[in-house]
Amino acid sequence: MKITIIGTGYVGLVTGACFAELGNTVICTDNDKRKIRALQRGDIPIYEPRLKGIVKKYRLKKRLIFVETIEEAIKPAEVIFICVGTPPRQNGEADLTNIEKVCHEIARHMHSYKLIVEKSTVPVKTGEWVKDTIRFFKKKRVKFDIACNPEFLREGSAINDFMHPDRIVIGVETEKAKRLMLKLYKPLNAPMSITSIKGAEIVKHAANAFLATKISFINAISNICEVAGAGVVEVAKGIGMDKRINENFFNAGIGFGGSCSLKMYRSSFISVRN
Repeated sequence: MKITIIGTGYVGLVTGACFAELGNTVICTDNDKRKIRALQRGDIPIYEPRLKGIVKKYRLKKRLIFVETIEEAIKPAEVIFICVGTPPRQNGEADLTNIEKVCHEIARHMHSYKLIVEKSTVPVKTGEWVKDTIRFFKKKRVKFDIACNPEFLREGSAINDFMHPDRIVIGVETEKAKRLMLKLYKPLNAPMSITSIKGAEIVKHAANAFLATKISFINAISNICEVAGAGVVEVAKGIGMDKRINENFFNAGIGFGGSCSLKMYRSSFISVRN
């Protein structure tokens, strides 16, 4: 399949490289022209095990292409992944300015059917807003679909997480969108969770919230262990042996952080309320 990745940050570059590995032709673009020129030379702006080798391999095979303009990237693709940043505003809400700009560009240069996929971490109901924005600004009378496909990549193991996922979450509205997404991910032979677009958006936040809850819980238990004179490691192991709980994310530490764990909940809950 022919795929376009808009945004070559951590998620976008890993996603593009892995889709090329799966046999697709992938075109990547970014509003940072210096980054694109560096990628065209083979320079990787981030470190992730195995990523540099995959990018080099498929760049030379011309299955992973880096272009400077969205227009070049959009025209040949049937599926477009939006992987741009959604940084937090001062009040904690997600700044969707980058996604809005991308929507305008897609609407402007879309001359045939496209499946437009949210990959960025976004507040609930962003899919509706993306659809309305593109519908309002598109220049041609062409059909398109929206989908949500949240990422669950961990730094340091992102390639493995993509190629061997616990599950793939796909939020769609139409059978055509569902069929295209299933075709795209079929080579991974991974468990699929097919939901509505809003459902997929909530899955991302709910998963992050639950993992954060586990970390917060074991940190609270660690405080009790310290007072009682017990070892939190052995306690965590005993708890985690219960299959209903499991031991993942039961390592006590200083806490948790990062935009995916913190900034989006406020935005999501505000969007649901509104």
